[in-house]
Amino acid sequence: MPDSLLSDREIIIEFYPLGTYVKVSAMDIQSLTEISIQGPASTSQETLKHNALKRLEYVLKKKGLIS
Repeated sequence: MPDSLLSDREIIIEFYPLGTYVKVSAMDIQSLTEISIQGPASTSQETLKHNALKRLEYVLKKKGLIS
């Protein structure tokens, strides 16, 4: 995500396949903020990763940790 507010932050992303869906967790190392999303297992990892990073960005903005 080149123009993302998260581009200079270290993010850990994990994918957990659970039957017909995948749980994706993303954690910002600097603030120790973690989010998780779920999506169909047929969705590409790139799309799931993008959605998880957008949610993490939203949560960090809401907490006032990024602007």
